[in-house]
Amino acid sequence: MTKLVVLRFGKGSFESGFEVTLQIGEENSRPHSEVTGELPPNIELPLDFNRWQAIYRSLDFSARPIGLPKPTTQIFRVEECVQAAKQLGDRLNCWLGSESFRPIREKWLEKLLTSDAIRVILQTQEYQLQKLPWHLWELVERYPNAEIGLSAPTYEQVRLPSRATATVKILALLGDSTGIDISADRALLEQLPDAKIDFLVEPAREDLTDNLWQQNWDILFFAGHSSTQSAGETGQIYINQTESLTISQLKYALKQAVERGLKLAIFNSCDGLGLAREFAPLQIPQLIVMREPVPDRVAQTFLKHFLQAYARGKSLYLAVRQARERLQGLEGQFPCATWLPVIYQNLAEVPPSWRELVGRQGDREIGRQGGGERLRLYPKNEAKNSKLHLLWLICASLAITGLVMGVRYRGMLQPFELQAFDQLQRLRPDEKLDSRLLVVTITEEDVQSQPQEERRGSLSDESLLKLLEKLQAYQPQAIGLDIYRDYAVRRDLPALAALMQNSASADPTQEGRLIAVCQVSDTQSRRPGIPPPPEIPQERLGFSDVAVDPDSIVRRHLLALTPPPSSPCKASYALSVQLALRYLAARNISLEFTTDGAWKLGKTSFKPLEAHTSGYQGIDASGHQIMLNYRSHRSLQEFVPQVTLTEVLAGKVNSSGVKDRIVLIGTVAESFQDYSSTPYWTNEGGMQKIPGVILQAQMISQLLSAALDGRPLLWAWSVWQETIWVWGWSLTGGLLTWYIRRPLYLGITTGVAIACLYGVCLVIFIQWGGWIPLVPSAIALIGSGSIIVAYRIRE
Repeated sequence: MTKLVVLRFGKGSFESGFEVTLQIGEENSRPHSEVTGELPPNIELPLDFNRWQAIYRSLDFSARPIGLPKPTTQIFRVEECVQAAKQLGDRLNCWLGSESFRPIREKWLEKLLTSDAIRVILQTQEYQLQKLPWHLWELVERYPNAEIGLSAPTYEQVRLPSRATATVKILALLGDSTGIDISADRALLEQLPDAKIDFLVEPAREDLTDNLWQQNWDILFFAGHSSTQSAGETGQIYINQTESLTISQLKYALKQAVERGLKLAIFNSCDGLGLAREFAPLQIPQLIVMREPVPDRVAQTFLKHFLQAYARGKSLYLAVRQARERLQGLEGQFPCATWLPVIYQNLAEVPPSWRELVGRQGDREIGRQGGGERLRLYPKNEAKNSKLHLLWLICASLAITGLVMGVRYRGMLQPFELQAFDQLQRLRPDEKLDSRLLVVTITEEDVQSQPQEERRGSLSDESLLKLLEKLQAYQPQAIGLDIYRDYAVRRDLPALAALMQNSASADPTQEGRLIAVCQVSDTQSRRPGIPPPPEIPQERLGFSDVAVDPDSIVRRHLLALTPPPSSPCKASYALSVQLALRYLAARNISLEFTTDGAWKLGKTSFKPLEAHTSGYQGIDASGHQIMLNYRSHRSLQEFVPQVTLTEVLAGKVNSSGVKDRIVLIGTVAESFQDYSSTPYWTNEGGMQKIPGVILQAQMISQLLSAALDGRPLLWAWSVWQETIWVWGWSLTGGLLTWYIRRPLYLGITTGVAIACLYGVCLVIFIQWGGWIPLVPSAIALIGSGSIIVAYRIRE
């Protein structure tokens, strides 16, 4: 069932802040949860919006604006618009992440699941609030079935007349088309199923009002030029080349149309927020407008995908979201295209589905006029004509699938799925050495060879100075010091302090070479954290924290996090990320951020893990995490070239083995207990543990290999894709059990089916890095077969 979420803004301003009330409930029922929070003053946010709007409106592309002031300033570039949009989105999310707003965020996360269909209504009269790109709120983006609409503070329910026809009646107003192409809009409307459309092409004012007065309309559609006037309080449409009208000039005709059943108005035209705000007192149930000037191609693409999704059964809100997100493919040419469509909602009304607009309650067949695609809904009594065993097969497979996925969602299968994941990891073929890295290991012998009174930890200041001097002469690309140094360099060694402060490079162009580590504090486990070396600036720090699973195995790669305010370590990026970014920057590859929250390096996107990702169910997915795709080798510790501290200090390392590489410095001495468990086994059959510096090297190798070599990252399907996959194997188990009667043959075929399942999962994992459900599918296959056996015995 659809959830209704209302964010009601009280009186306030960006100078004084806003009081906000959150209500959560089921559709068509009173809210069951309510909480109040506050948004603090933020005078920069409207300034960022105005800057983005000014840049966007100055872009040179064909749009549908008349009446908008022509830009008198410079023409900006698309890249500047994208940068301004990112700054605005970051500012908005920072504002919504305020501590005083936290009760609302926590109540949202407590009461709503990511699988819920959610209508989010922002109820406010503040024009500046309505103009903000609320769809960029990271909380909304996390919920794929949620869409935001706007609403005025005052509203009332409309009594709609009963239906007399079984078609959707649409009044399509095609206004002034000077400089634009609205013929595509007409063609898309003509393809709608079960619709009766009256087109008014550049009508006179009298003809328009007569049509609104004299007939019952379900949908009012407008394509042409429009604009917002009077600081957002009024909207104007241009119905022909000589006449334009405000909504107030159509007030009585539109009010009559609403009373006679008008349920939806679509203004596929520019700058329509003023139209929506002026429409609000007329209590029209739903409006769809474009918040800014809209290019022809964007308007036509949105209308196409919205009508297709809506007529095929998606709710109005999800149809708008899907069509809006489909516009992302145009943002290379038309930046911020996904920002434009917005719903304006009468809060007292529930958005109708296309089926409800048609007025049919029974099942039917929907066809596209002209003999194209068809969506078939079978009559209710057709299933009764099917064979009883087929019905039982489907019911049993669906029931088992639901049970398995429910048990899985509760995390009860996670240990078994992680074991299966580890087995798939071990079966991968060996990969070649990663020669882009060099690890300088500090062995137990290296530790003991240093004077005890001079060292604090595994590496004395004198040894570190000599090591850095040796390494800098060989010109590595970057140096990572994977050793905690929460103390200052000795006063009698100013040369070491200078080297650390200057990135171990005498060449100013090589600044940023040395990266050091610190540890972020953890408030949950009360771990205090470890401060960084005092000589290293903030921008050259990386945290060493790793994401460890409940069985103490490292399977995830933590790329970034937000340190607590009290943490002595303020690093936001991992050591592996800092080193990889510097290596890639020398090859003209920089870190980019996509609109869906993913990172992009080269052609590879790093989509963050969610709490429920494949076998992981309910993990702490805070920060930016991905699966750790270990580089398989005879031994995980031997996948990268290594030299000892003694060998480097003795000059036994060739410059070619260091030049332009990433050099990692860390201890492998067992006395320091810096080891992590991996999914792999040793030759003796025990769990393979690797030193922390080797683990960091694995993480760096993953980033470099993905960005430069196209080596696949580990990925997983969405929950719906996984559900369909599991249901397919559940249905397979039912079919095998039904048609194979002999127990021996059934056992053999079931074993073959499980072997095929395992083989498919292994091939997809090795070839493309896909982690698809193995254990749930096997359980569903066997469980469905067991249900059919029990049914057949009872029969």
